[in-house]
Amino acid sequence: MVSALDVAAFILREKGPMTTMKLQKLVYYSQAWSLVWDEEPLFSEEIQAWANGPVVPELFHAHKGLFRVDSIPDGDPSKLDAKQIDTIRGVLGYYGDRKSQWLSDLTHMEDPWKNARKGCPEGASSCAAISLADMAEYYGSLPPESL
Repeated sequence: MVSALDVAAFILREKGPMTTMKLQKLVYYSQAWSLVWDEEPLFSEEIQAWANGPVVPELFHAHKGLFRVDSIPDGDPSKLDAKQIDTIRGVLGYYGDRKSQWLSDLTHMEDPWKNARKGCPEGASSCAAISLADMAEYYGSLPPESL
């Protein structure tokens, strides 16, 4: 299986430099839509429900301290197969030109992030995992024209 770092490196290759928040959200949506379209996870790393939205901790550690990122040195986009590339490109086609804050605000309105943060005060730190099952159920229930 590819890693979240591989997915992030591919996204940066496709879209160019971006904020770390935007990269985290695009990696999240790539995982979500892979669960729906491909019926399998894109990567194995856990996604956590942090205060500013979904975050892959391993990816966070790869860009920690940066506001913008243009590469993920440990990510290898060549590990992705054609189906994974199609999925990520589908996600980038819809979400890729959105602003970081728009993507963060969107995740805050969606059930997977809200469910993982149940009982956690607004703005508080949390390392609660966002369930793959919640992601598949929520995004799979959206009307086709949603993306």
